[in-house]
Amino acid sequence: MPKSDIHPTWYPDAKVYCNGKLVMTVGSTQPELSVDVWSGNHPFYTGTQKIIDTEGRVERFLRKYGMMDSSQEQKGDAAEQ
Repeated sequence: MPKSDIHPTWYPDAKVYCNGKLVMTVGSTQPELSVDVWSGNHPFYTGTQKIIDTEGRVERFLRKYGMMDSSQEQKGDAAEQ
C-alpha cells in the first residue's frame, strides 16, 4: 500500500504528442508529453539511418598509414576525380 500524499498523480493514459500530432498513449506522471523524437520517426528505428563519408576519411586514413592495397588505391583515385 503506498503512503498517501507522497506519490505524484499517475495518469495511465497520458497522451504523447510529436510535432502537435498524437502518436501514442503511455502511463506517466504528466497528463500530456510533448516530444521531438520517438520510435516512429527516429532514424535508427525507421531504417533510414545513413552513414555518409563525405570527405573520403576512411580512404585517406588507409592511404596515410599504407593499409590500402593497389586495387583499392586505383578505385579511390578514380572516385576522387
